[in-house]
Amino acid sequence: MKTLFVTLLFSAVVGNLVSQEAVPAVITEGQLTVSATTSQTSTPEYAPKHILAIYILDSQNKFVKTLLAYAGERKQYLTNWKNVTTVAGSAYNTVDAVTGATKTSHATRSCTWNGKDRLGASAPDGTYTLHMELTDNDGVKHNRASFTFTKGPTAATLTPATTSGYSNISISWRPVNTAVDNVTDDNVKVHRNQEGTQLIVEAPGFRYAELFDLNGRLLFTSKVPTFNISTLPKGSYMVVVHDQSKQRSTLMIND
Repeated sequence: MKTLFVTLLFSAVVGNLVSQEAVPAVITEGQLTVSATTSQTSTPEYAPKHILAIYILDSQNKFVKTLLAYAGERKQYLTNWKNVTTVAGSAYNTVDAVTGATKTSHATRSCTWNGKDRLGASAPDGTYTLHMELTDNDGVKHNRASFTFTKGPTAATLTPATTSGYSNISISWRPVNTAVDNVTDDNVKVHRNQEGTQLIVEAPGFRYAELFDLNGRLLFTSKVPTFNISTLPKGSYMVVVHDQSKQRSTLMIND
């Protein structure tokens, strides 16, 4: 099904401008899935211990939502995150974010965004920037990276090259569809068996796959490319597929 968005601008000029109606914002519900492997800064002091924040800004560089914050007493050293949340009137806001204390080792970190802002309102479609910020030396040096993505009716997956202390980066936006049985993402394919009880993942170099609900909760992990979905309630789910080289993700609808 194709969706056509038409922008209508009404104005009348009879000597003076009479009126101009604002166009309502277009909102596509969906989910952003993010993962990246962290590493130490160039001047570590406490490594491998470190603090980390992953958050989203809109096209005006205004704070939208924190997705992940592993930072306890030293969170003030994540200075960019501190500044944008403070300007927004909610310093260190972590509503609905993945949170925890200082991390004692580096690993792949994952989080999701349900398309809503910190107040729970659905964010309008448009361009957003995902920011990652890490320090292991009380803010003397940071690993910072940012990636622009589009929230809208079109699915998209970004796999940026290693940069600024982050590797194996995957950023995947998936709009919520309806009545979808088979979904493909480049070489990754997800489909159900004839009975509708099994979810089958086809991906070169498959290692394992994870099933999330749209609140970002991990439901289960499978080391074989087949999930038993017979007990799942109807709804939308995100399958994150890990292969030998990078993470790929695709949206599955169990309607």
